[in-house]
Amino acid sequence: MKYYLDEDISPKVTELLRGMGVDAVSAHEKGMLGVSDEEQLIAASTEERALVTRNRDDFIMLTVRFFEGLKPHHGVIIIPHSIPGSNFSLLAGLLSEHAQKHPEGLDPYTIEFVSRV
Repeated sequence: MKYYLDEDISPKVTELLRGMGVDAVSAHEKGMLGVSDEEQLIAASTEERALVTRNRDDFIMLTVRFFEGLKPHHGVIIIPHSIPGSNFSLLAGLLSEHAQKHPEGLDPYTIEFVSRV
């Protein structure tokens, strides 16, 4: 599993993930702050990475558009707002567990929600 963390996820989570052996990059380090959600998803897909975001509604709609247009897509992982964005170690731990369950990545156009359960 390879992750691309949207700009609404702290780059500290990316650092923690790497420390756990997870392949992760951040929109912050890629210089992609302030670009459209579509551009974020294109950047993730170009690198064959699942995009991780807290922005559920926009990325669900974009996934449908990418599917209809047969654009490359390597999955979207949504972090619900019930999980505090400031709890970097919790987020990294949940994403690390998710990566272990999906070592080959997600099927194209997949949308998954990360939860504490």
